[in-house]
Amino acid sequence: MIDLLTGFDLVSIIKSVGYIGLFAIIFAESGLFIGFFLPGDSLLFTAGFLASQGFLNIWILTTLTFLAAVLGDNFGYAFGRKVGPAIFKRDDSWLFHKDHLERAKIFYEKHGAKTLVLARFLPIVRTFAPILAGVGRMHYPTFFFYNVLGGFFWAIGMTGLGYFLGATIPGVDKYLIPIILAIIIVSILPTLIHIIKNKEYSRSKATIDK
Repeated sequence: MIDLLTGFDLVSIIKSVGYIGLFAIIFAESGLFIGFFLPGDSLLFTAGFLASQGFLNIWILTTLTFLAAVLGDNFGYAFGRKVGPAIFKRDDSWLFHKDHLERAKIFYEKHGAKTLVLARFLPIVRTFAPILAGVGRMHYPTFFFYNVLGGFFWAIGMTGLGYFLGATIPGVDKYLIPIILAIIIVSILPTLIHIIKNKEYSRSKATIDK
């Protein structure tokens, strides 16, 4: 069922790709255009759960995913700083859509530097936030501080939650699918609300302009 709803068999993916694959996925989602569609939150939680069942070492897992998150954001920042405003002139493609970047830009302008922490828990925004920080030439020490802080809460927090539940609640594997679905819903809900509000605002503005 989880495969049909998310398009990913997370347990099979994690068991297949191992530590290196997890590092690559988290790195990509944290700062590459191609990573915006990846299921970071649920992937981290599931990896933590599998660690509690002995399939992975929790210390290696948390270290690698934390490093991947921080390094991925740094790559996104460097890319945005190098490309600059030209990135907004790119044509839409299956890998890049201006809507994603604009959505992250609005969020970034509203919340400032703390976006780098908050965005960790928001699909799409989490991928484009560090790129925008680079485009805006955020002071690097400030960027790095919030980058590390966000990476800690997200990578270590999500894997730690999966590990804790897996290690302390007997038979929690029976509820793994509902838990993962809940994480997916909670993570995409703020983005959906934001999109709906933007559409309503655009309609209202268009009506007023008429």
